[in-house]
Amino acid sequence: MSRSNPPRSPIVEKVRNASALAGLTASPDQRSFRRTFSIRLAASIRWLHIYLSMFGLAAVLFFSVTGLTLNHPDWFYGETERSVQFQGQLSLTWLRPKTTEHENKGDLATEPQVNKLEIVEFLRSSHGIRGALADFKVDESECAVTFKGPGYSADAFIDRETGHYELTETSHGLIAIMNDLHKGRDSGAVWSVLIDVSAVLMTLISLTGLVLLFYLKRRRIPGLVVSVVGAIVVVVVYMFFQ
Repeated sequence: MSRSNPPRSPIVEKVRNASALAGLTASPDQRSFRRTFSIRLAASIRWLHIYLSMFGLAAVLFFSVTGLTLNHPDWFYGETERSVQFQGQLSLTWLRPKTTEHENKGDLATEPQVNKLEIVEFLRSSHGIRGALADFKVDESECAVTFKGPGYSADAFIDRETGHYELTETSHGLIAIMNDLHKGRDSGAVWSVLIDVSAVLMTLISLTGLVLLFYLKRRRIPGLVVSVVGAIVVVVVYMFFQ
């Protein structure tokens, strides 16, 4: 039995035909070089477009879906917000003010300083707080500690005189977590880098798809017309329908 050859890519075939026609007036060496370069360039761009699309598929799907959830929050009012309150006691050695003597005036002054590291670690270990430390405010009578994460927040208010604190932990639903991840809100530096990488991937996928369009002679003009019309629609909507 004879073994049949695998089907060739239509893009590569069109590049071969176009290169052959364009090289009729050139020397044999020039025709060979142009033809080889065009074929290899088309194959490389096609390979890059396919595998970038597959590699970035999860990111494109995620940011597409969360674009809908962000644009239509009223569709997902069914999600419930869960709040839990805790009370506890902190060591007064972490909260007592530090007393210093000013060299020039000779009077005693109280500096509103506390052991922030010990307080934060205690709250984390005691209540399983997930979010990153967002704020730590200190005044003469109270400390306010805030933790935040995607779809999550925890706020603690501490009495510096007694060491008593109240902690409110609030968890939102899955859609709120996804929306915060889409916006990069309280999601950390690593997720921020992932957003940047996803944006670069989407840009490369779009550009390689546009370049591939120029190798499809029959679809080149209609494809360019559609892309220009799409760009015009975006601009018109922004300018006249805000």
